[in-house]
Amino acid sequence: MSKTRERDDAGARVVLASSNPGKLREFSRLLAPLSWQVVSQGELGIEAAEEPHVTFVENALAKARHASAASGLPALADDSGICVPALGGAPGVLSARFAATRGGEAGDAGNNACLIEALRELDPSLADDGISAACYVCLLVWVVAPDDPQPVIAEGRWWGRVVEQPRGGNGFGYDPHFWLPSHGCTAAELAPDEKNRISHRAIAMRELIARLGHA
Repeated sequence: MSKTRERDDAGARVVLASSNPGKLREFSRLLAPLSWQVVSQGELGIEAAEEPHVTFVENALAKARHASAASGLPALADDSGICVPALGGAPGVLSARFAATRGGEAGDAGNNACLIEALRELDPSLADDGISAACYVCLLVWVVAPDDPQPVIAEGRWWGRVVEQPRGGNGFGYDPHFWLPSHGCTAAELAPDEKNRISHRAIAMRELIARLGHA
């Protein structure tokens, strides 16, 4: 990455290709050292991009280009979700709408219920204290313009286990069911600062910042 691009990025106003308030809070904290002003696409009246692809990286790139084109700003997009090897990698890119694919209720509660149900269907005897290994995945894409020929891409993976009983009131998505053996708690029980240090987004963000030349 050129030094010219590095200087252009510093202190930038950046559109986050998401209207999710939880993601905006997390990314604003993670990007604080760069002094970027992060605004969500929802605040700018930008509708969500379609996510027709089967991979995280393709969806993230589509969202970044869409947000940049609509706003005229550099854009940061992520596509993230939880992947459970026992389910062939599902929910994967469908994590945010997993319940809809199974006829369940939309939203975090419905998605979590469908995940537990899918694992119970797979093996009803699975222990409640650690149903299955799981991996949170975050793919970040940064573009300076919608036609940027050199998008910066970074990936983070965060391993844990799915547990049946939800615990904790922090976080969002599948966090109450994502058990971290190394910490003895779920992601939803972590303090925000700790989560922002070890999560899949934190891992991906450190890689992205390094690739942008800000390390």
